[in-house]
Amino acid sequence: MKLDRNRELYERAKRVLAGGVSSQVRISEQPLPLFFERGEGSRLYDVDGNEYIDYVIGQGPAIFGHSPRFLLDAVADATRQGQTFGGQHELEVRVAETVQEMVASAELIRFGSSGSEVVHAALRLARAYTGRGKFIKFEGHYHGWLDSVLYSTAPSMEAAGAYDAPEAVPGSAGQSPGSAGEVVVLPWNDIDVLRATLDGQGKEVAAIITEPIMCNSNCIAPRTGYLEEMRKLCDQWGIVLIFDEVITGFRLAPGGAQGLLGVTPDLSTFAKAMAGGFPISMLAGKREVMGQLEEGTAMHAGTYNSNVMVMAAAEASLRRLTEDGGAVYRHLYATGQTLMDGLRETARKHELNALVQGYGPVFCMAFSDASEITDYRSHVESTDRETYARFRQGMLERGVRVTDRGTWFVSAVHTEADVEQTLVAADEAMEGL
Repeated sequence: MKLDRNRELYERAKRVLAGGVSSQVRISEQPLPLFFERGEGSRLYDVDGNEYIDYVIGQGPAIFGHSPRFLLDAVADATRQGQTFGGQHELEVRVAETVQEMVASAELIRFGSSGSEVVHAALRLARAYTGRGKFIKFEGHYHGWLDSVLYSTAPSMEAAGAYDAPEAVPGSAGQSPGSAGEVVVLPWNDIDVLRATLDGQGKEVAAIITEPIMCNSNCIAPRTGYLEEMRKLCDQWGIVLIFDEVITGFRLAPGGAQGLLGVTPDLSTFAKAMAGGFPISMLAGKREVMGQLEEGTAMHAGTYNSNVMVMAAAEASLRRLTEDGGAVYRHLYATGQTLMDGLRETARKHELNALVQGYGPVFCMAFSDASEITDYRSHVESTDRETYARFRQGMLERGVRVTDRGTWFVSAVHTEADVEQTLVAADEAMEGL
């Protein structure tokens, strides 16, 4: 790797950008935050001319790879008609109608610009609908960086508290001290703890928010019956069930994880893969709950909501995802499965304990002697983050870029040749471990 120009730009950036970056998670890139010149298909090219097979793909949005021609053409054509009207247009209606056909819970829809903001809107709606103040979230689940939800996303075991009654550990200095009293943090995948908590506090809880598949910590699947029982408990206690599908939505299936798993929430949040890399988010839900917006009792707004560019991108993306009987998904699952199997086999070859779990379109790799990871605490206690960091650096030096937390995103343009090259790089990187 050549990094001279990257280092020069990073030093320059630190003089004008806080930390030299525009998003906190980018600081963790090693050996330094990279500066990219262009992306094409499955590849990224940095300012020093280094080429990478990219499994970060913008932290998930670029499901069709970088700079797909069909998407760029759709956006360019639409932009000639305008950009931001501060009013309605037919394109957003068409996109909403398409989503309604795809997503089980989408009786009514609102568009936004980021996942964090529509999560905030979902919790506001739940409180308006129920008249209650508290909500339940789960350890290791990330629902955005706003004060109300940035709790126990990655707590230390020393700070986390008891297993069945975790502490709400803030994720940042400066969070509103009053927000901690609104959140009840629980371990995920344990229906008994959830049931016992609701027996004591159920009448105070407005919402339960969960990733339906725990993509931010090891791509953990729900235990058999877990989400179904959660749905029943929400009905029993009059609680709004919210699925955070910012990662899983449109990546795992046309109807998101809720379509894949067969559990329908009251509200859902989407972003990332929905517009193939353009900045969109969406709140979708049952008419009864979303009606708080129709009546004007709950407030939701945004200058850039449903702007022409992102609506054109969403329409083109959703159309491509449903073409040819779901050919994109067949490719995502097949390519991802080949990659997962290859990483497992390579680890065995080098006598390394590696756990690769998840789904073809998004999976997680960790160095661990556990046969399965089922919640955040088992993830923290059984995974060797130092070894993974060394592996990740070795992959980067060999032209393969992956996330620092072990999540791998597969795109529709990753090829068999990409996978073969990736596994050769993995073989060499693991040799060094």
